[in-house]
Amino acid sequence: MHSLDGKAALITGAGGGICRAIALTFARAGAKVACLDINLENAEETARLAGGLALACDVSSESETRNAVEKVANGFGALHILVNGAAMRDPTATVLELDLAAWNKVFATNLGGAFLMSRWTIPHMIAAGGGSIIHIASQLGTVGTPGRVAYCSTKGALITMAKAMAADHAAQNIRVNTLSPGGVETERMLRFGSMEKAREVLGSKHLMQRLGRPEEIAQAALFLASDASSFMTGSDLRVDGGYNAV
Repeated sequence: MHSLDGKAALITGAGGGICRAIALTFARAGAKVACLDINLENAEETARLAGGLALACDVSSESETRNAVEKVANGFGALHILVNGAAMRDPTATVLELDLAAWNKVFATNLGGAFLMSRWTIPHMIAAGGGSIIHIASQLGTVGTPGRVAYCSTKGALITMAKAMAADHAAQNIRVNTLSPGGVETERMLRFGSMEKAREVLGSKHLMQRLGRPEEIAQAALFLASDASSFMTGSDLRVDGGYNAV
């Protein structure tokens, strides 16, 4: 396992699914972990499992994100890793069906949250001598799918955002990458009605003929957070079961 001994990590969207698995994996690798989620109860459960801190935070809020980062930095004494995983459940709609308020809300959470969290965290990373920022994007950041225009747009923007941030902060020893999962067995898949239905409908779209597991994505996040990826920045790491290969 890649070591995160002596590192302090902040993870948004840590209340469940992929980011809960990331928090647990980071903790097992030796990191101190702060779990942020808009649902405090879910964040507390992840923190209990990971032996970390829990904070409620709406990542679309400038004041809440700033306060959360300062609390974590003060509590841990430093920040070395940021995982921007918070994403809202976007409505299924085309541009003809989606109103501006709904569009803006998806962008404020999925993309604006990554911007705000990075804005407040980077000064602490500079003070610590560097760090690793991981934006959780998606296989749908590089291909489209019907009814997900807002989601696809935000995930594509995260991939390009990481490249620009990597260029801005390489001199400060801060690496910025995206991690793009394919379909993963989380609560989000229940939009299909059941996990079995999700496996049937979406699993076959992956070359591996199945959905991913949160733990598989967490291992990729660990690689990006650790020194094992020390020569990697501005890249998009796809862990998508071959979804985008053909």
